[in-house]
Amino acid sequence: MSRIAGSVTTLKQPDGVETQIERIGQQLDQIGSKLHGDLWEVASRGQLFHACSQAATTTTIALATTYTGLCLSNPAASGVTLEIRAVGIGLSVAPAGIATCTLGGGYTAAGVVTHTTPLVTYNCLLGNAAAALAKADGACTLPAGPRDIMPLIGGFTAGALYAHGGIHFIQGALAVPPGGYVFIETLTVVIGFFGIWWSEWPS
Repeated sequence: MSRIAGSVTTLKQPDGVETQIERIGQQLDQIGSKLHGDLWEVASRGQLFHACSQAATTTTIALATTYTGLCLSNPAASGVTLEIRAVGIGLSVAPAGIATCTLGGGYTAAGVVTHTTPLVTYNCLLGNAAAALAKADGACTLPAGPRDIMPLIGGFTAGALYAHGGIHFIQGALAVPPGGYVFIETLTVVIGFFGIWWSEWPS
């Protein structure tokens, strides 16, 4: 067993056998490795999924229930809860007017049932065939009552564009149970590519 300087303060001992030493700092803080990025573990285990527009998509305005853009929905019988990790937006045509983009969502017991233009979902462990249970759509019919959750990109126009980060890390702050859905919503019509990353965990 390897040794480190100083007194051992915490040992994990199954049946009296020393198996691990936990390193701590001067304020009793646990010292861990940052060898990988925050999403590496979940991605390398095949538990991170992604969906993205495969062609430039024209969005519908505001909270229209006849929706186009990118919607991620959790089927009512999936048995999992979606953990939203990140959302990406990349406009391909300069908008004519102010075009704030937000993340919207909603919930009904039946969930999204009309999938007009389904998109293929993929595992972020490339080559892994493990399929997502969530459904992604470039066009669908949203249940009644969709709402805005969080702004993603501020307002801008074709004559006053500014650089912005295209990817927005949600970091698990949004949980989507069976019957729930999230989507990218725009104040005015825009044309571009949209993507989302998520994980799925037993409900």
